[in-house]
Amino acid sequence: MNALPYLDAAEIERLVPVTLAVQLLEEALRAGLDPEDTPQRPHVDLPGGQLLMMPASVGRYAGLKAVTIAPGNPARGLPRIQGTYLLFDGDTLTPVAAMDGIAITSLRTPAVSALAVKHLAGPDARRLVVFGTGPQAWGHILAMRAIRPLDHVTLVARDPERARALAGRTHSLGLPATSLTAGTSDGEIEAAVAEADIVACCTTAREPLFPGKAVRDGTAVVAVGSHEPDVRELDSDLIARATVVVEARTAALTEAGDVIIPLRHGTITSGHLAGNLADLVAGRVPPARGPRVFKSTGMAWEDLVVAAAAYEAWT
Repeated sequence: MNALPYLDAAEIERLVPVTLAVQLLEEALRAGLDPEDTPQRPHVDLPGGQLLMMPASVGRYAGLKAVTIAPGNPARGLPRIQGTYLLFDGDTLTPVAAMDGIAITSLRTPAVSALAVKHLAGPDARRLVVFGTGPQAWGHILAMRAIRPLDHVTLVARDPERARALAGRTHSLGLPATSLTAGTSDGEIEAAVAEADIVACCTTAREPLFPGKAVRDGTAVVAVGSHEPDVRELDSDLIARATVVVEARTAALTEAGDVIIPLRHGTITSGHLAGNLADLVAGRVPPARGPRVFKSTGMAWEDLVVAAAAYEAWT
């Protein structure tokens, strides 16, 4: 049996630019893909952390992403999250390629956020605030810059050196950036959020990152950092005020603490959710009131759309 071709991070990034990923995700939804049909991902608790398995079938392909989350790895100098993607022919279920699973995640997550923001933020949105300094923070800067005429980015992180480094990297794009340190610049952070047109939360935080009352009506907020029912980046005040869109109701009501916690406390009801991503793209979400929130937990169909595009471009 011939060895499967392997597409690494550099190859995936070359083959599927973020603008193409946004386009393909939108096309899949407009063609009738229903995010609610995506199988729920099993979580397996292991001594070192968690194993997540994300299967999906879309069009001519099926796929499976296996991801490990090992909280102790950073202290060992290893990535906290690692993973592999397997792509199969949809008819025969023959494996056709293996890929860097984290590269797939690093591309599709900001692309999904950008697709949501494309429909939620004003066309002249220029000021972006990003919480976090990891690959998702950088990916969201690139993705938001691709869909809106950004003229300033504020980076917020617990580690001031990492925040300054990411600000420097953002400057290299010709995009002015400043850095703030969480915990010591809270007043400045709240002011930056109050002035933002887009806020992207890309952290491992377990508690809200900022007071929701600071967010102006009309501001688009995306939260991608958590997929656990007891963890959140956004507070209940913001969720209650906002027009809230999720990838899929089934996933959000199982995994998204940002939604589940205010539901549990009676701050909102399940009817508060304005729609899923397919509803948003199709124009079925009611006119936005207050802030505009998109809560993402990451879904297997998104991985498969990107992985299939990378494979077809490679072949």
